[in-house]
Amino acid sequence: MSNFVTKRREPFRFMVWLGIASSVMIFTIMLAAYVVRRSGPGWTDVKLPNVFLISTIAIVLSSFTLRNANTAFMHERFKSYRSNMGTTLMLGILFIVLQAWGWRQMLTAGIGLAGNPSGSFVYIISGVHLLHIFIGLIFLGIILTEALRRRPYVDSFVYSVNPPNLLKLRLITLYWHFVDILWLGLFVFLLVHHGLDWPVTFSR
Repeated sequence: MSNFVTKRREPFRFMVWLGIASSVMIFTIMLAAYVVRRSGPGWTDVKLPNVFLISTIAIVLSSFTLRNANTAFMHERFKSYRSNMGTTLMLGILFIVLQAWGWRQMLTAGIGLAGNPSGSFVYIISGVHLLHIFIGLIFLGIILTEALRRRPYVDSFVYSVNPPNLLKLRLITLYWHFVDILWLGLFVFLLVHHGLDWPVTFSR
């Protein structure tokens, strides 16, 4: 019976990996289009918003807190699990806020979607990535809500030994680490071609 249940759960893992593969293809196409368009006329490199660096630090930290949450979950330290999951969720939200702040800095500097294609690509690449972050935050929120509903140790323990719940945590962890690594790659790519708008400021 357990083997039958395990086989029924495998499609969810396959769907996550399929989504990851599809995302890699989408961003590969966008970066290829970026490289091709960059050699064309009318291209002027724009500086990356300085808060993009801080948002990158936030998303990297979220991977560490999610890793800590998984470790706590495995060792039945459910209070630590809940706090680390909550911190991961908050860091994900902070990433979105900082990215939006970066867009505002670009708009204030007169860089919009129209005109210089360099700025347009920054909006598009970071915007599509934000959609991936939104999806991850939804599932992180669901898992955190389930954890907060099971504060008593017995309830938390019963939840933790349920294989579907363990698989759910593993899949969201896989997805979240992927979007974190994906952003690191995108950020480095954009940083090499654009540079940062130093010094780091928080002007309104």
